[in-house]
Amino acid sequence: MATYAIGDIQGCFGPFQQLLRQIEFNPGRDTLWLTGDLVNRGPESLEVLRWVFRHSDKVQIVLGNHDLHLLAVAEGFGKVRSDDTLLDILNASDGKLLLDWLRCQPLMIEQQGFAMVHAGLMPEWTVDRAMGLAEEVEDSLSGPRYREFLSRLYGNKPTRWSDELKGMDRLRLVVNAMTRMRLVTRDGELDLAFKGELDKAPANLLPWFDAPGRRSAGTPIICGHWSALGLYVTEDILSIDTGCLWGGSLTALRLEDRQVFSLPCPAEQALS
Repeated sequence: MATYAIGDIQGCFGPFQQLLRQIEFNPGRDTLWLTGDLVNRGPESLEVLRWVFRHSDKVQIVLGNHDLHLLAVAEGFGKVRSDDTLLDILNASDGKLLLDWLRCQPLMIEQQGFAMVHAGLMPEWTVDRAMGLAEEVEDSLSGPRYREFLSRLYGNKPTRWSDELKGMDRLRLVVNAMTRMRLVTRDGELDLAFKGELDKAPANLLPWFDAPGRRSAGTPIICGHWSALGLYVTEDILSIDTGCLWGGSLTALRLEDRQVFSLPCPAEQALS
């Protein structure tokens, strides 16, 4: 029995299946953790979603920003962008079934001594606190007023955490941190503008996991989202989005011994 965490798939179904064969994944024995962004930009988002749904008893996912974008678009609250590859899901006969399932998936999990989130955690949050905040979002997204939540999801404000935040401002900041964050200012304010390589980041910004006094330090956190960072593994950070979509690789990490498996991906899988 083994547990494998796999980085952002983003509709790259072929490489995903090749990687599963490489690690000899056995759904009768093993478990998968997926870091979110199952869909979008790659050519086979529907196939990825169907496979994960079909194996949901052996797969754990957290929602990524592209997964949430799909849910918002499906409800008429987001615009289909020129580089989105979501129409196959929206037009599929089983699309509603898949979307209703996706909408009820977690924003963060904590098991086996690891936590997993798509992007990151604000410096002020312990893992336990973050789990509680994730559950607040999950309750809104899976509850009867989920359309109201999705209608107000988009936006970059607020950028600074406070326990006094209420309502949608509170939930939006939790979503933005957990699904979109890469960098913060040195005093802990969320930055959503920079998306590039770490050595090109502005001097006033640093990775969320290097924020002074980060309260989630000590618990190994598995994440994805930042493909320009590449594979980044320390004692308590395991960032495994290695840019399969852009001709990088798709990465799996076996939790039991932290062994890394990497599959080179064809260049430029994103559809034009």
